[in-house]
Amino acid sequence: MARLNTQPNLKDPDGFYSELLSAHEGLTDDASAALNARLILILANHIGDHEALGQALAAARASGSASDTGDAT
Repeated sequence: MARLNTQPNLKDPDGFYSELLSAHEGLTDDASAALNARLILILANHIGDHEALGQALAAARASGSASDTGDAT
């Protein structure tokens, strides 16, 4: 049973964030969303643990704001 690591784990988080932003430069909104989807699937395949991925989905959903769903409450 895998446990999702939610503690800081990147050696250079700012560097990765910069690379992520650079990868999206010049893309349309649709192309940017498609890039994000491909990246998620590539990383999910690398992780390979369905339980950990389920925990990640739940954590990402829980950390979203009400505006993400259109709810004002």
